[in-house]
Amino acid sequence: MHRYFIKFAYSGTSYHGWQIQENAHTIQAELGNALSNILSTEIKVTGAGRTDTGVHAKEMFAHFDSITELNQDDLCYKLNRFIPEDIVVYNILKVKPDAHARFDALKRTYNYFITKDKNPFKHEFSWHLHYDLDIDKMNEFSIELMKYKDFSSFCKSHTDTKTNLCDIFVARWENKNDLLVFEITANRFLRNMVRAIVGTMVDVGRGKINLEEFKHIIESKNRSDAGMSVPAKGLFLTKIEYPKEIFI
Repeated sequence: MHRYFIKFAYSGTSYHGWQIQENAHTIQAELGNALSNILSTEIKVTGAGRTDTGVHAKEMFAHFDSITELNQDDLCYKLNRFIPEDIVVYNILKVKPDAHARFDALKRTYNYFITKDKNPFKHEFSWHLHYDLDIDKMNEFSIELMKYKDFSSFCKSHTDTKTNLCDIFVARWENKNDLLVFEITANRFLRNMVRAIVGTMVDVGRGKINLEEFKHIIESKNRSDAGMSVPAKGLFLTKIEYPKEIFI
């Protein structure tokens, strides 16, 4: 059995997230169906993680197995002919037989985009926010995030997650032209975690939460204490890092 990683990207606007669901349009279903048709056998695709409805990915990975060794360039070309225009496959990479797209990932990076001006050309890929925000304070509080491990306060309730512990390596805000960009890198993320953190940070930037209140939100481990879950359309999975030794 030969195992391959797919490196790809997609606009999540028209999809109910990554994971296959009954009577729903998903990225996993599109890739699995395309591979099955091209290879004339049922192919199951395992993703590096789940993205929710409307969330985008600039860099995503998934793995699948094949009984025969494949021409990777040829398969990449054919996949891009089969799949919709809002998904693109960049590469097919051969990996060790036990390599896993989800469990072998070392770090994942997300960006959240907020537009400060009404812009019809960014409507589907950013959140238009009408408020002025204190970016310096938001960056100061972002540093506090990296001092904690348990992020239950920013996790969607009643999920099947066994642990809410995460290691955050980067958390920062940056002004880029007319966009405000939040970047966060961690070893793993919880369901809805980034969108809940951004919603809480927006309250920080508006002066609604002080530092002690922010710490209390994290330490309470109570989702209802944190801010709103911001719209999915501004969220992008932008990078996934793997150990080099899993690639052949």
